Amino acid sequence: MLDIVFDIIGNRVIQAAALGWATAQALKVILTLCISRRFDHTRVLGSGGMPSSHSAMTCAMLTVIGFREGFSSSIFALAFCFAGVVMYDASGVRRSAGRNAAVINRIVESLTTNGFTLDEEHLKELVGHTPIQVMAGALLGIFLGALIA
Repeated sequence: MLDIVFDIIGNRVIQAAALGWATAQALKVILTLCISRRFDHTRVLGSGGMPSSHSAMTCAMLTVIGFREGFSSSIFALAFCFAGVVMYDASGVRRSAGRNAAVINRIVESLTTNGFTLDEEHLKELVGHTPIQVMAGALLGIFLGALIA
């Protein structure tokens, strides 16, 4: 059983994914601190923002797989498609969901200030990414994956 744990910990693809995600999350905290001059604890694990940690994670995995298994391998093709779906979702579907949440929050806020009683919780607005945030995460992941491979 312990051998399995060590195999997982020693897996370069998993190491790259973890490093890509953790580095992107750390950069979000640092950028938020520099821009707003305050520590925002939600940036430690939160989604959305610059750079995309999902993109960094999947592109780090993709890069290590490419170097270790070959860029013409089936597993690289699978990782490439997986990263593409994740990045499309981050900049498309999840970004739209965040925009919709912002509009809904303003409507609920407006209704409650005009006397309506609503027990709705505030919807999370920062769930997706701009294309630049996705690209920054992808480039970060490729760089880190190349270092680990």
